[in-house]
Amino acid sequence: MAQERLQQTDDLVALAQRATLAAARRVAAGKVSPVEETKARVAEAAARIELNQARADLVTTRKRLAATWGSTQPRFTQAEGRTEALPTLLSDDALASRLETAPALRRWRHEVERLKAQAELEKAKRIPDMTVSVGAKRAEDLGRNQAIVGLSIPFPVFDRNQGNLLEALRRADKARDELRAAELRLGADATQNQERLKALLADVQTLQQEILPGARSAYDAATKGFELGKFSFLEVLDAQRTFFQARAQYLKSLSDAHRTASELERVLGAITSPSSMMADRP
Repeated sequence: MAQERLQQTDDLVALAQRATLAAARRVAAGKVSPVEETKARVAEAAARIELNQARADLVTTRKRLAATWGSTQPRFTQAEGRTEALPTLLSDDALASRLETAPALRRWRHEVERLKAQAELEKAKRIPDMTVSVGAKRAEDLGRNQAIVGLSIPFPVFDRNQGNLLEALRRADKARDELRAAELRLGADATQNQERLKALLADVQTLQQEILPGARSAYDAATKGFELGKFSFLEVLDAQRTFFQARAQYLKSLSDAHRTASELERVLGAITSPSSMMADRP
């Protein structure tokens, strides 16, 4: 977006220069007061200041981008991309499907199943294991060997594994609660970003199709009318201000739409660690 802003401010400076030139011609022809030219030059100077700020922002943004891959200086002159290509809005069914398979929720479901299995294991430990023994013994009175089969079953009088079982059940219950909380939290975040993206896309389309063309047409008409002596320069400045504000709002809405779409993708694809559960685990 920093590149787009620089391009926009460069275009605005060119428009301001055009207005200044028109004012200078009318002053030289004695048709308007020199004050009109002064106003035009002030407007052009303001546009140049914004252009310098846009250049500085672009330098900072390029360095920040280069830092993401470990470079101290950007080794490129321009980032490729179509910023005006609007993000795709997910349908309600697609959003629900993405939420259902979100890695964060899959992680929680696996944790719930793991703790559930652990609780079942602790429950099984309450039942003592039987020991079967087989042997032979010499019966002297009968004068032959006899087979002996033994069966040993310990009685869990003092240890029924109740403590470990209760702890495992508690962790499993907590994991289910955390899963439900994660489902609600991700669902709310996804819905919020989806609705925000929907509103921003509507704003961008309105600006693209209606506001920007109208503001540009009004500015061109005011500038041409001023050159022909039909409008005052104040009317040119007003049309210029309206057009500049519309361009700035368009870039802001477009930038916000891309950021919101990225945030929605993060919500649907992020993996969060169940830290509270890990802290409770022995």
